[in-house]
Amino acid sequence: MRPVKPVGIACSASLSSLGKNIKQALTTDQMMLTSRDDLLIDQSVLVGAYQGEVFSGQLAPAVAYIDSRNFRLALTALEQMNLAEHTAHVSKTRLAIVMGTSTSGIADNEPALKQRFDNPNVKVSYKKQEMGCLARGLQTYLGWQGIAYTISTACSSSGKAFAAGQRLINAGLADAVLVGGVDTLCQLTLNGFNSLESLSKTQCTPCGTHRDGINIGESASLFLLTKEQAPVMLMGCGESMDAWHISAPHPEGAGAQSAMQRALDSAQLQASSIDYLNLHGTATPQNDAMEIKAVRQVFGSNGVNISSTKHKTGHCLGAAGALEAYICHQILLEQTWLPLHQTGEIDCELLDQSYVKDAVLKQPIHYAMSNSFAFGGSNVSLIFGTS
Repeated sequence: MRPVKPVGIACSASLSSLGKNIKQALTTDQMMLTSRDDLLIDQSVLVGAYQGEVFSGQLAPAVAYIDSRNFRLALTALEQMNLAEHTAHVSKTRLAIVMGTSTSGIADNEPALKQRFDNPNVKVSYKKQEMGCLARGLQTYLGWQGIAYTISTACSSSGKAFAAGQRLINAGLADAVLVGGVDTLCQLTLNGFNSLESLSKTQCTPCGTHRDGINIGESASLFLLTKEQAPVMLMGCGESMDAWHISAPHPEGAGAQSAMQRALDSAQLQASSIDYLNLHGTATPQNDAMEIKAVRQVFGSNGVNISSTKHKTGHCLGAAGALEAYICHQILLEQTWLPLHQTGEIDCELLDQSYVKDAVLKQPIHYAMSNSFAFGGSNVSLIFGTS
């Protein structure tokens, strides 16, 4: 893997079930998931729902055609970022956008689709659920004129947006790139995973003895990457595609191992340099088992601090990588805490790892890695570091 030049995180914002105080949410046993009975037929389900206010302003005609909760959640996060301060001196043609999503505006079309089944004359506007509308809509809203596109590779989507953004800057195609991911709760997703028997009946337990599946969540997490030095830098990214199975991961973690090693190589770091690893950690039997195998292959007996945060956020699908990147960003900035792993019993076959059981940071950390592994074997690992 060719080394890359680090890029700075000029500013960021994140919305999720964690609320405004993510440190408290991730360092205590506070329950952050909520029960919903409007997503599955005749049953309730625990989800990581964003509980805050959502952008409610009137949209200009240029973007009104893609109006959806997904797009408005992105605008809500955007309002929390002072983009103008960091981009005022940059030509609009040099400002790029790369977003990740998997649901787009599907949730807003679900009621209309139900009506259409009974009445074929009901019109459904499919533009709001097109994958490309997220980046295109943000570009129009901001008035930027550089490269803009959306990545949709399931759960690795927004992680890959970081890799793409770093490449655009290093290739000289952009001076600043808005990257991240947005995904919102919808019936299609919940019922799809339910049909696969992949939803947990309770709060999920990554790497747990009795883990029985995932919780689904929603999030909007955005970052501005620039060539400038920043307190936290995106050091490197590693991508792989093992294509082992349409939904199951490679049982030996071959693709996961490759992504982590490629991230280390691109950042010119040794595995021993990583102080914290945010696992993909979905709490499905196969994913957790293969990921820990891959961690052993890359880190050996290094004893890197690891945890999954999905028992707090749910699996945010295309936005998961960006949300977990935001968590890594915050712990590197604050230098006082690490996210706790779930407190239940750990699978005896996965017990040889250094799961975070004490949230208090004992010594400064310099580098954090975050994993995102998707259907089809689409994998990405990101490394963030302090400057």
